[in-house]
Amino acid sequence: MEHIELFFKSIFIDNMVFATFLGMCSYLAVSKKVSTAVGLGAAVVFVLAVTVPVNWLLDQYILQPGALKWLGAEYAEYDLSFLSFIMFIATIATMVQLVEIVVEKFSPSLYNSLGIFLPLIAVNCAILGGSLFMQSREIQTIGLAFNYGISSGIGWFLAILAIAAIREKIRYSNVPAPLRGLGITFIITGLMAIGFMSFGGMLTGGDEEAPAEEKAAKIEKKEDTKEDIEVANNIKVIK
Repeated sequence: MEHIELFFKSIFIDNMVFATFLGMCSYLAVSKKVSTAVGLGAAVVFVLAVTVPVNWLLDQYILQPGALKWLGAEYAEYDLSFLSFIMFIATIATMVQLVEIVVEKFSPSLYNSLGIFLPLIAVNCAILGGSLFMQSREIQTIGLAFNYGISSGIGWFLAILAIAAIREKIRYSNVPAPLRGLGITFIITGLMAIGFMSFGGMLTGGDEEAPAEEKAAKIEKKEDTKEDIEVANNIKVIK
């Protein structure tokens, strides 16, 4: 259940684009065609799926305070957390280089259409954000880290795919001249973000409200009990 909840929450509720607005440069620049958006989105999913669990291992066994205790008791006091950014970015750059080599080898047309934005995945804040969110949320297992990487990538993929499909169709619409281009794209992105906010209660439902109502009922019950006791005591005094 924890894996399912994390999967849907990362895609819809904590979407990288619509919830935290990470990776907007690539999102805006490579979303003019669906085919290009699909290629870049698939690359982002792959990079996140690999880098988040790898960075989880680095965080658990190297970077956290006391993580080096597996080397011996004398290393238990070491704290290498200040190297988090360097280690995470090194891992991301390695994976991006691998993706660039594969895309250039098997799909030269996609490689040419993505242009400079394919190697720029290495500095895409959505990729680094996935690892940093994994670290800040203290994800417990490597399985959950892998789940979070894939689901965050799928969320970003759906966002860029949706905006690319809309931008292809909107070419035939009568958009006011001042809003053409990035203007209407920003407006559509904002409306989509508002729409994705509606998923906020998808997993919680009324679970958070139920304990509050039960607590209020208990408090009222206690107050009623106190009043009954006071009334009973007053009756005894009168008698």
